[in-house]
Amino acid sequence: MNAPVRSAKLIKGATGDWEVVVGIEVHAQVTSNAKLFSGASTVFGGEPNAHVSLVDAAMPGMLPVINEECVRQAVRTGLGLKAQINLRSVFDRKNYFYPDLPQGYQISQYKSPIVGEGEVIVDLADGTSFTVGIERLHLEQDAGKSLHDQHPSMSFVDLNRSGVALMEIVSKPDLRSADEARAYVTKLRTILRYLGTCDGDMEKGNLRADVNVSVRKPGQPLGTRCEIKNVNSIRFIGQAIETEARRQIGILEDGGRIDQETRLFDPVKGETRSMRSKEEAHDYRYFPDPDLLPLEFDQAFVDGLKGHLPELPDEKKARFIKELGLTAYDASVLVSERESADFFEQVLAMDGGGRRDGKLAANWVINELFGRLNKEGRDIAASPVSAGQLGAIVDLIGEGVISGKIAKDLFEIVWSEGGDPRAIVESRGMKQVTDLSAIEKVVDDIVAANPDKVAQAKAKPTMIGWFVGQVMKSSGGKANPQAVNDLLKAKLGL
Repeated sequence: MNAPVRSAKLIKGATGDWEVVVGIEVHAQVTSNAKLFSGASTVFGGEPNAHVSLVDAAMPGMLPVINEECVRQAVRTGLGLKAQINLRSVFDRKNYFYPDLPQGYQISQYKSPIVGEGEVIVDLADGTSFTVGIERLHLEQDAGKSLHDQHPSMSFVDLNRSGVALMEIVSKPDLRSADEARAYVTKLRTILRYLGTCDGDMEKGNLRADVNVSVRKPGQPLGTRCEIKNVNSIRFIGQAIETEARRQIGILEDGGRIDQETRLFDPVKGETRSMRSKEEAHDYRYFPDPDLLPLEFDQAFVDGLKGHLPELPDEKKARFIKELGLTAYDASVLVSERESADFFEQVLAMDGGGRRDGKLAANWVINELFGRLNKEGRDIAASPVSAGQLGAIVDLIGEGVISGKIAKDLFEIVWSEGGDPRAIVESRGMKQVTDLSAIEKVVDDIVAANPDKVAQAKAKPTMIGWFVGQVMKSSGGKANPQAVNDLLKAKLGL
């Protein structure tokens, strides 16, 4: 079957349709215990300036030393993005006035990054998917944080983040709408979390995006882009793109031109505003950092890391579809977070080996468990129902001990009170009635009381469903629906 064609997302203007073109630079904080060039801690939430070494403070004579774990994490990420890993890369000084980076320059990578071209496959809500090209991934230092609201006449600085390792992941301008951009950053964050190379916590600033936006008439060359800096939530990324695209369309339709510049998005006012004219690479006066040798490693180093990569979301999704017969949608939901996928796999696994029914398990994890967690605003780690308990409920349904309706009541008890599902079913008399003689009297009574319905059922056999419903109601949901169905067919001569 051919994949659905990606539909064009055009914005209507006064002079016709416009196409928005988006490229995103994601700054992802590397998961490591120490900073990129010093041994200072990267733990979030310390007292201001508590995690600052002499290197981070740029004391005279202090020299940077590369953190090998940050290099490993960058290579792992590149492998997860199916990207070219460069065995030789160079650290450069990016000269720019950083008020909260004491060196007065940022150590980054310019012409020779550690990771080259790769790709991310993005799934949209309508079932379509498309590929976003990755231009490069390079390592660089984060800056500190200036605090302007602590004193009436002075600014304070907190250097705890100064020197923390960032991966800058630069996409190609392959995105064509706010929805696509949100889906791309969501998927990229999922990949990073599976790999364990960045926790993607945007509230802590561990993942931020610079969003490049331009507009053009369909089929025309690329327009002038504006960069919206430091957008710190996926929702705001979408809002910033919509807002900036409409601003640019308004200017162009009025006969104006777009100036290339850096802008900030104000989510409260719902507008972007100019921050500074956009610098080009030569404005930063890049040159190789004289304190750092080129970064070189061999293919064996890369292969060693590749051999220990976890199963990534695309591969896991394909496996769930092929081996368990899940729909693409259900598989996507289950793999969207590593913790959710791990929980589902624990529900699947039976004690002593073997595997439960994949479709039944997926149905219960997605509809009952995730539905309830979403309703109560909890994540999977805070689920009161464990994978073992949910697996036991699935077993009881599969064995015919309880019906789907009883299972929902059982799930509610386990959610609220805990306990072993099998023991609860025994102690509370929740088992299905499969004994035909016990069901037969109920069937006889309902058939005798409804001669008109009997006649209708003989004329239209699908009416048997009404009788099944009545018997189930009479038995408090405990009668086995298949046994009821078989018995009714015999009694009504269907």
